[in-house]
Amino acid sequence: MVEEMRISKKIINKFSSTFIIAELSANHNGNFDNAVKLIKEAAKTGVDAIKFQTYTADTITIDCSKEYFQITQGTLWDGRTLHDLYKEAYTPWKWQPKLKKIAEEEGLICFSSPFDKTAVDFLENMNVPAYKVASFEITDIPLIEYMASKGKPMILATGIATLSDIQEAIDACRRVGNNQIALLKCTSAYPAPFEDVNLRTIPNLSETFNVVSGLSDHTLGISVPIAAVAVGAKIIEKHFTLCRADGGPDSAFSLEPEELKVMVKSIRETEMALGEVSYNLTDKMMRSREHSRSLFVVKDVKKGEIFTDENIRSIRPGFGLHPRYYKGILGKKADRDIEKGTPMAWNLIEW
Repeated sequence: MVEEMRISKKIINKFSSTFIIAELSANHNGNFDNAVKLIKEAAKTGVDAIKFQTYTADTITIDCSKEYFQITQGTLWDGRTLHDLYKEAYTPWKWQPKLKKIAEEEGLICFSSPFDKTAVDFLENMNVPAYKVASFEITDIPLIEYMASKGKPMILATGIATLSDIQEAIDACRRVGNNQIALLKCTSAYPAPFEDVNLRTIPNLSETFNVVSGLSDHTLGISVPIAAVAVGAKIIEKHFTLCRADGGPDSAFSLEPEELKVMVKSIRETEMALGEVSYNLTDKMMRSREHSRSLFVVKDVKKGEIFTDENIRSIRPGFGLHPRYYKGILGKKADRDIEKGTPMAWNLIEW
């Protein structure tokens, strides 16, 4: 298998720039105009893509108040039922073709996470270029297989997955001939504690499963996504909001526009700084060698006088003999009168 995938015109592999996704999620707060603003603001930050979630409360769960459907795990949403949360958080399906068109007009790649087969069919009609499998859907093997059967790149979040869960999901994709797979390290806590992120897992995902790997991030701030790129992440997904103060189900762990812009800029700078393995010196570095250490005469020396540690030293700048010759010069005689501040040279020594 090849660790590479193509989403629209974007090729993602170990040599490519990081594919940065702004997650729209529920941060439109049920307002279409807010969704449009989010897309336009995201485009200004330099991200590559915007992602939706395609479900309704009834396609993802059922309206039931039994204890099984109560949220009680110390999350932002405790005290609510799943159906109640998803009814508030969903992005109306009738918006999504319009929003995709706007996103593409803004130069963004647009795709979504479907949560059932009807959502996959709906997104197929929208001609999305990829699918994202949310963390809590990674065990829904029939859904993953159906998604993968459409031949689009598959991005799978691993927030609740064991190694065997991940392998089973990948096998489901490959079983239907889909080898364009990416795995996103994800910590399914909202917000996620830094100590639970374990970014070193990202390169291990690539090594273990021979796929593109990246990060779906729920921490506060931008340090974790930047660090993820430094350890090899080729996809970064981050939730995005116009203003955290506006509230909403996901606002607490989402970035505002200026923060997202700084994150993108920092990631691009990190990519430049990572470069490649190189011990070559640039022209600037070569010029800087002029300020390195070398041997200089540091006191006036008369012809025939012996060189000692009092009259020659290794100092900056670098115009004299290399310091490696220091011990060999000690005890030799001067070939001529030499002024203090003269770079040490072989022709100054009596042979």
